[in-house]
Amino acid sequence: MAASLAPLLAVAFLAAAAQAADPFAFFDWDVSYITASPLGVPQQVIAINKQLPGPIMNVTTNYNVVVNVLNSLDEPLLITWDGIQQRKNCWQDGVLGTTCPIPPGWNWTYNFQVKDQIGSFFYFPPLGMQRAAGGFGGITVNNRAVISVPFDTPDGDITLFIGDWYKMNHTHLRKMLDDGKELGMPDGVLMNGKGPYRYNDSLVPDGIEHETIKVEPGKTYRFRVHNVGVSTSLNLRIQNHNMALVETEGSYTMKQNFTNLDIHVGQSYSFLVTMDQNASSDYYIVASARFVNESLWTRVTGVAILQYSNSKGKASGPLPDPPNDEYDKTFSMNQARSIRMNVSTGAARPNPQGSFHYGSINVSQVYKLRNEPPVIIDGKKRTTLSGISYSPPDTPLRLADLYDKKDVYTLDFPTMPIDGPPVIRTSVINSTYKNFLEIVFQNNDTTVQTYHIDGYAFWVVGMDYGEWTENSRGTYNKWDGVSRCTTQVFPGAWTAVMLSLDSPGFWNVRTENLDTWYLGQETYIRVVDPNGGYNVTEMVAPDNMLYCGLLKDKQKAQKPHGSRSSASAAKLNYHVLAFLVSLVALALGL
Repeated sequence: MAASLAPLLAVAFLAAAAQAADPFAFFDWDVSYITASPLGVPQQVIAINKQLPGPIMNVTTNYNVVVNVLNSLDEPLLITWDGIQQRKNCWQDGVLGTTCPIPPGWNWTYNFQVKDQIGSFFYFPPLGMQRAAGGFGGITVNNRAVISVPFDTPDGDITLFIGDWYKMNHTHLRKMLDDGKELGMPDGVLMNGKGPYRYNDSLVPDGIEHETIKVEPGKTYRFRVHNVGVSTSLNLRIQNHNMALVETEGSYTMKQNFTNLDIHVGQSYSFLVTMDQNASSDYYIVASARFVNESLWTRVTGVAILQYSNSKGKASGPLPDPPNDEYDKTFSMNQARSIRMNVSTGAARPNPQGSFHYGSINVSQVYKLRNEPPVIIDGKKRTTLSGISYSPPDTPLRLADLYDKKDVYTLDFPTMPIDGPPVIRTSVINSTYKNFLEIVFQNNDTTVQTYHIDGYAFWVVGMDYGEWTENSRGTYNKWDGVSRCTTQVFPGAWTAVMLSLDSPGFWNVRTENLDTWYLGQETYIRVVDPNGGYNVTEMVAPDNMLYCGLLKDKQKAQKPHGSRSSASAAKLNYHVLAFLVSLVALALGL
């Protein structure tokens, strides 16, 4: 009997040992409403464990991440992981195309691996403008100890969230968009969930709490900065200090100093900042709106304080000046073009980042995605990509495929923008595992848009003003274009990216501007293994899958607010399994 069980036990042991090779990180989150007054007016915001911003997820390359999310809101909830490449596992992506939302009062556990990845990212709730009310937090993926980093170890690590903010809650903003109205100018810019320092008595009311970042003279800190706002591009600057850019969204960049940098909605950057001033007073950290009428937008400025431990007084006087190019976008585009990948250093692996020669790979498919100003379709104000305004179905796309449900979506997204009248439909880009895509984002609107592709990092190979044509490829950077997951597209301009489709599944392509996203500016890339890769090249659906839409009858009832969280249970089960494995190993002499 023991002999017959031994091979099975050995296999179980080896499988468990393989899984246990990469550490686990467990998180328990209660997502709920709290009352806060970031701009001096009490309002309902979305917090995680009563915190705004939410907790930082500090993990290391290849960690297995288990996050139990309890939805204490009064509406459905998802959490998406901006920039985390869900390798062959779109089930954990946290968007409507792959996952049913978590009903109010229920919990759901995400389980994914930050495989072969480093860098600075953030998470947020993607449904119904919820990010405009909070619910965001940072994801820091550190290098493994055996992989060198292309700069000296900083003396500290600081996460800074910047973003425009409205005093109205997200449900009010949502109703405005549903009614065909513009959101208008935001009420301010928050920094780490707090309002501006009172640098000007007439612009900033008394009694607003501001962010203070305390530092030691002579030391160097890594600032991880995320624009988690609604729709406003922001310029970041630290008074009298240089910001040495070293990383963006999972790629180490060529180190270069900036006195200010434009950070567009959804983008993340890492800077090294050395405290090399004399601390005669505190210093301003400023995030101000870009490409707007400065005289009207003066109050929409975020101000935090950088405070040396030996500071001799409070910051005072005027804020450091922003770039003066309201009517000339060339400065910002040239700044973006200057950001290049450090091709000679490794990131998650020891091989150089430039070892994947993206510029010499044959392109399989080309898509030009063009956005226009909002249009009226069937009496409703909508936004479009290539003439199509996306309508999310009740049944997630990937779930519909798994259960062979027909007519949930169509595979007819055009390679080039359609010339006919705009339409509302669930149209998806159809592609194949291992294809190499070229996607051109053409912005024919009047405001900056930023575009994000879930599950992938892409190479930003070119951007310019005017209409993209095939001749534009002559300007592409095919050697050290930065690899990232979110890129800006200036009004009246285009940005071209290339990506290798190495993860089967459905992957969201969207604008990060919440208003245009909410009104329909998104689609999905369907990546299929022609050899049938389910459970081979793609992970199987999780055991805790939620069901909705055409599959709602499969959903079992869940007792709201269970007594034990799934993450805690998973953690306990993991340690029990490890203990049992060790006993089996001893019994088998392994």
